[in-house]
Amino acid sequence: MSVNEFSRTELLIGEENLKRLRDASVMVLGVGGVGSHCIEALARSGVGRLILVDNDTVSLTNINRQSIAFHSTVGQHKTLVMKERIRDICPQTEVITHEMFVLPENVDQLFENGTEGRPDYIVDAIDTVTAKLILVEKAMEYQIPIISCMGTGNKLHAELFEIVDISKTSVCPLCKVMRKELRARGIEHLKVLYSKEKPVDVSARETGEDKGSRRAIPGSVSFVPPVAGLLIAGEVIRELVSNLG
Repeated sequence: MSVNEFSRTELLIGEENLKRLRDASVMVLGVGGVGSHCIEALARSGVGRLILVDNDTVSLTNINRQSIAFHSTVGQHKTLVMKERIRDICPQTEVITHEMFVLPENVDQLFENGTEGRPDYIVDAIDTVTAKLILVEKAMEYQIPIISCMGTGNKLHAELFEIVDISKTSVCPLCKVMRKELRARGIEHLKVLYSKEKPVDVSARETGEDKGSRRAIPGSVSFVPPVAGLLIAGEVIRELVSNLG
């Protein structure tokens, strides 16, 4: 076995499974605290093609939890910063970026671009319910496996995350909304990462960032969203290859 950036991975999963990862394509929507760490783990595992979707730019408040957030990257598109980061990790990985917010009127273009090929797996790491719902519907329509991240804000116990079917979730407010909306669309099952941890009430700690905002801004910490992203990456990798426990 030749020595390369994936030698240790090959020791663990074998040459054939490493080749499966090189041949795989994963679409990740949302390059934030969860998505950026998930994408980095996928790249460090040798996934051959990564399709990144996000229209946001790096902000100062992202630095506490996002792998692409530095003082030097504030103001830059998250997708493009992530692309450069992957180039330094694994130059042979193909990275395709879409600087866009997912909306009902534009989601089809992510699946109908023949030059990119259909992804083998979709990771939903976006925040808005509307976008999550339309993404799940499209994944079902195109028969592409998908895992959706539920709420990670206002939490302090990353060890409580688990990956289950959404029908088995409880406590998480986002899960409750998603269960109801999915049922209304005739969708009973969806693989999700969620936590039973009750969210911390941060309403009394308003900051300058919160003032004047119609939407409550959740608190976050350096060690929670990254763990969620890594757990999702692990689930995707195990499903893409065979014979892994």
